[in-house]
Order: sequence, then C-alpha cells, then structure tokens
Amino acid sequence: MKNINKIRFSFLILIIYFITFFNSAYAKKYSEIKVTGNERLTLETIVIFSGLNLDTDINNQDLNNAIKNLFKTNYFNDIKITSNNDQIHIYIKENPIIQSIKIEGIKNKSISAKLYDITKKTEKYPFLIQNVKIQKNLLLNVLRASGFYFADLKVNVIENSNNSVNLIYNFNIGSRAIIKKINFQGNKIFRDSKLRNIIKSEEGRFWKFITSDKYLDENRVKNDEILLTKYFQNKGYFNVVIKSSYAKNINNEFFELNFNIEAGQKYYFNNITLENNNDFDIDNLKQINKKLIKLKGDKYSLKELNLIVNEIDNLALQKEYIFLNTKYDLLITDGNKIDIIFKFNNLEKFYVEQINIFGNFITEEKVIRNSLIVDEGDPFNEILFKKSIANIKSRGIFKSVSSDIKEFESDKQKKIIDITVEESPTGEIFAGAGTGTSGATISAGVQEKNYLGKGIKLKTNLLIAEDEIKGKFQVENPNYKNTDRSLNTIIESTSSDFLSTGGFKTSRTGFGIGTGFEQYSNFFVNLDISAYYEKLETSSSASSYKKKQEGDYLENLISYGLTLNKLDQNFQPTDGYKINFKQVLPIYSDDLSIGNTINISKFHSVSDNLILSGKWFFKSVNSIDDDVRVSRRVYIPSSKLRGFETGKIGPKDGDEYVGGNFGSALNLNSTLPNIFSGYENIDVSLFFDAATLREVDYDSSLESSKIRSSTGVSVNWFTVIGPLSFSYAIPISSEPSDKKESFRFRIGTSF
Repeated sequence: MKNINKIRFSFLILIIYFITFFNSAYAKKYSEIKVTGNERLTLETIVIFSGLNLDTDINNQDLNNAIKNLFKTNYFNDIKITSNNDQIHIYIKENPIIQSIKIEGIKNKSISAKLYDITKKTEKYPFLIQNVKIQKNLLLNVLRASGFYFADLKVNVIENSNNSVNLIYNFNIGSRAIIKKINFQGNKIFRDSKLRNIIKSEEGRFWKFITSDKYLDENRVKNDEILLTKYFQNKGYFNVVIKSSYAKNINNEFFELNFNIEAGQKYYFNNITLENNNDFDIDNLKQINKKLIKLKGDKYSLKELNLIVNEIDNLALQKEYIFLNTKYDLLITDGNKIDIIFKFNNLEKFYVEQINIFGNFITEEKVIRNSLIVDEGDPFNEILFKKSIANIKSRGIFKSVSSDIKEFESDKQKKIIDITVEESPTGEIFAGAGTGTSGATISAGVQEKNYLGKGIKLKTNLLIAEDEIKGKFQVENPNYKNTDRSLNTIIESTSSDFLSTGGFKTSRTGFGIGTGFEQYSNFFVNLDISAYYEKLETSSSASSYKKKQEGDYLENLISYGLTLNKLDQNFQPTDGYKINFKQVLPIYSDDLSIGNTINISKFHSVSDNLILSGKWFFKSVNSIDDDVRVSRRVYIPSSKLRGFETGKIGPKDGDEYVGGNFGSALNLNSTLPNIFSGYENIDVSLFFDAATLREVDYDSSLESSKIRSSTGVSVNWFTVIGPLSFSYAIPISSEPSDKKESFRFRIGTSF
C-alpha cells in the first residue's frame, strides 16, 4: 500500500513538472495587442491594466493573470483573450458608467451635503450592483447617526443609451429616534453618574438642540458597549459581560437605552513570567521584568497589559527582531488571581508587496497612508501593522477600520494588504451655558476633524462671561508631513473688563504657531511661538501703579511645555499621576516678563467608588527690566480655592486686589461612596483647599503671603435641567481683607 502511494505521489509531481515545462516552453514574444469592444477606455489604458508587456515572453499563465487584472478594475463585464501567431486579441464588454446621482427626500441641508460628499466620488465610475449596496448602507448610516433610525432608502436605476446609468436615491427618513433615558442594570459596581460619563450616547433634553449624541444610533451603542467593557476590565473585572443593550420604543419616537452589566468578581495579577525563546535573549527585558514583579497583587488591568506588550515590542524592534511577535496566556488561579505568561513567537518572513485603500470617499488616500508604519516593500511585521491600524482609528474620522492580508499570487513570500475604512460624520456644532455665584457664561463653536478630506482639524469657539469675551480659531495638522508631530496655528482675541473689581480693562489680540509630539512613552513636548498686541486701560479710581502701566503693548513670545502623563485615563482618572511644566519667555516684547507654571496631580483608588486625589499648582511671573504688567500678574483660580470670592484674596492696593508674583495652591479631595443610597446621579466629595499669593514687585509693603485655607463638601448632581455642582466651604485661615464665599453653585450644560 505504501509503495502504491509513493507511485501516485511521484506521478503527481511528474504531471506538475510537465505542465510547468509546457507553459514555459510555449512562452513567446508577441508583436501586437489588439482590443475589441472598448468604448471609453483607450487601448493603451487597457494594456496597462492587463499587465502584459510586449518586450517580454508571454505564456498562458500571463494571459490568465491579465484577465484577472482587468476584472479587478471593475470596468469590465466580460473579458476574453486569445492569441494567434504574433498577436494577442483582447475582447471586452465594458460595465455601464454612473453618469449622475440624484438624492431625493432630504430637506436638511447639512445632511444632504454629507450624503453628496459620499456620492460625488462614485460619479463617472463603473456601475456595479455590489458597490451600490455598499454605498446604500453607508448613506443610511449617516442618517442613523443623525437620529433617523428608521430611515429607508430605495435606489432607482435609469439606463441611458450610451451605456451609462443615472442613479436616484429616494429617502424616506421618518422621525428622529431620541434617547429619553439611559439605564444601567445588573451588578454594575459603579454609580450611574460615573458610567454615564464613560459612554458616548446622551439622554435627550429639551435644551440639547445641537448635539447628535442624543439620537439612537446602533453603531454608537455598540461603541458604548466596548467603552464600558474596557473600563470594567481596566478596573480589575476581567470577566465583565455587557449582556444586552436594547432600546425600548416609547410612543414611536422616544427610547430607553438599557445596559445590562454583569461585572463579576475583581481579579488581581499573580505570577507574571517571561517565557524564554532561543532566538530572543530575555536579558534585554531586565527593566520590564522589574515592572512585572511589582505588578503582583495589583488589580487586573487590560490597559496595563497592553502597555507592557507595547514596551516589549518596542524593545524587540530596537534590537532588530523584525519577525518576532509577543503574546500572552492568562490562567486563573486561586479563584480571583491571574497568572500571565508572555511568549515570544517567531513569525514567518513576509514582505509587503502592495497596500490597497478602500472606502475613503471623502478622505484623501495620503491621510490614511501617512498613518501607516508598514509601507510597500517593507518586511511585514505584525506589531507595526497593528500599530498602523491603531493610528488610523485614533484619527477619529472613521466609523470602522478593517484589514485583509492576502498572499501575492506570483510570490508566496509577499503579502497584499487591503485596508477598508468606513467614514463617519466629522463636523460638529457645540454650545453651552452656565450660571452660578461666580457669574454666567455662554459658549458656542464649530469644529471639523477632517477638513476637505485632508485630516486637518479646525476649531472655532466663542466664550462670553460677565467680565470677559474670548474668541479663538485653531487649525491643527496632527501628523504634519508624516513627521509624527502636530502643527498648530491659533488666532485669538480676548477682551477683559475688570474696571469694577480691579480698576483696569484689556483687549488682547494675536496669533501663535506651534508643534507637539510624544518624545518618550507618556512624555510629551509642546513648543509655541506667538505674537500679541494688548491695549491696557484704567479707571479714574485706579491706583497710580496701574495708571502708570496704561498703554499699548507688543509681545513676541516663545513657550514650551513638558508633560509626563501616567494617569489611567485622562477623563475622571482614578489612579496614577500627571506632571506638567510650562515656561513663557519674551523674544522681543515691551514687557520682558518670564512666566512659569507647574501642575501636579495624583490619584489613588482605595475602592471602586472611593477615590483620593491631591493636586498642587504653582505659578510665577517676574519681569527682567520693570514691574510685571497688571494683566499678567498671578491670581489664584477659583477652582483652586473654595470658600473665598474669585480674585479677592492676597495683596491689596487701596480697594484693589493686585495679585502677586508667585502663587501656589494645594487641593486634597476624597469621594464619599454611596452616601445617598438609591440616588445614582449624585456624587459627594470632601475637600481641603489651601493657597497663597506672595510678593508685590512694585511695593513690598503690600505683601500678604499668609496661607488661606478652607474645608468643606462638594456635590455634583445630574439633574433633569443639566449638571448642577455646588460646594459649601468653611474658611480655616484668612486675612481681614479677604472676601469670603461659603456657598458656591453652578449649573450648566452643553446643547
């Protein structure tokens, strides 16, 4: 039996050999290529599409590949290739071309513009039923993202006499589906107010007339599930399950969105080991191994694991282990402990032959390619490829990003990568308002994350407060010329009126240009150059010091910022720390003042709902040649010192508070878990604030460096009319000239 199998195998090899020999033996040169059936495309274009080259020998396999290449262009419905003597004859039948696309049933101009941006790029291209179906789903997703959850679309195809078609998209959009209430059910561990800030969807309120997050969107809800899952896993709940999220129709218009959460028990890191690999020396990972030892006993965190994998991968790449991949196995032991074994796998050596981009109807292809670390011709590295996909997703302009890696037909050592993106609406109008004991504010603005499909961010906003009006226009290119550095341009104007409280008012207008980048892991650098013109005016009752400074000022400044961010999350962090330092230096200025600012914050999670935090703030401003201008002096921000009126502590010149050259503040805070059992929308915290203002350069007799301090309780309450925050503070130490404010409240929201 074994001999028979050997004979069969040998016979099969022999047949393959003869077929290969036959194909190569009959390869020959041809002198001419003829094309029949082409109406729009020229002969030269079709030959280029086919890949045939008359300067080389051509065999039957080359002709078969030419047919495949031509079909891939989507321009042809039928293709046949024959050869006779020294001629190759290509017979084709072209697909119809989309002559025009018309949209009906949409009255909203902004939505109509978004739909047109998608359809305009397919006009004058081949008509394929499959592509029309894909575009139909994309158009419906745009409507559903705008709240038209039950929108319907019918496609009418009108055939023309010149082998072209006209498409008519007829929409029946119906009513918008508004989220009336969001519920979190089951063993959810965390309070509703916390979870509501994790997800993107919002409850619809009468004042929210701008935001689209109040509308029911299936894709947004799926993303909410992912955000919740990641949040729980980063808090130690390894086996968390979002069992279901569903919408309940109320009066065919309003919906209740419910998330059923089963958190399970909390897990902790146990033994974490690195498995040896003969091709990779784990001595390279000594520093990482020290981190792994420290992790034992800490709560499980998916984010922490991914950071370790990323650090290992970076070290491997630095050592030029291109074809090495890091993975880990998890083993649950002792009930709620997790052993982790990091493994290093050798990858088969492949190279990238071609990268194709699909689905970018609005976004320029170079925006996507600039996010790729792996390029055509490079060794295919799974680590770098995953980072490339993550870079595309992080731009925030695509609803989904998928990839397909295929073998290159003529060379098994090469790969063809298809990347398909689904674009999402990137423009946003926002507005907000608030009022409280410190005054009222109104804000509004417009932002666009993908201007003209170039990946450029535009943002403009206006803030109106009782004593200040501020407008800003900002342009940001997050990856300028593929350098992994952002390029920012800002134009702004501010008018501040402190005549009643400080005896002066200013108007300041200017522009700035800067860059920002991540120098090391979690270490960020920002550099800016700016030019401003400021006009300072004083009242008749102002002090002589302020009257002396009245006039016009021109400033040319350079500033830099250094940030070390080790927080577990930027929004509402619960663990980690962040350190930021910023310095402003004059280049050529009428006021040669140097400013320094330091912000340090530290968070520690005692339990899931008991968070301790400490923040320290320091700011200084000193002039090289004269006294510091009054508009640049240091004042303690209202958020740094409760129990006192804003700007009404510290050195005082007559009836005016003049600030200082140095200011610092310390804030200690502790949440109080479950103090109002059954009220999921109320968060209560205890706080201690302390601050001081020191030195008055123009008159040392005004010095008032005593530490002001207070303690009290703060409450954040998500009400039906918007988020309400208030605090009650008891001053502990103060000066007679200080103005106290025990109770402070603010209510505000976005629209």
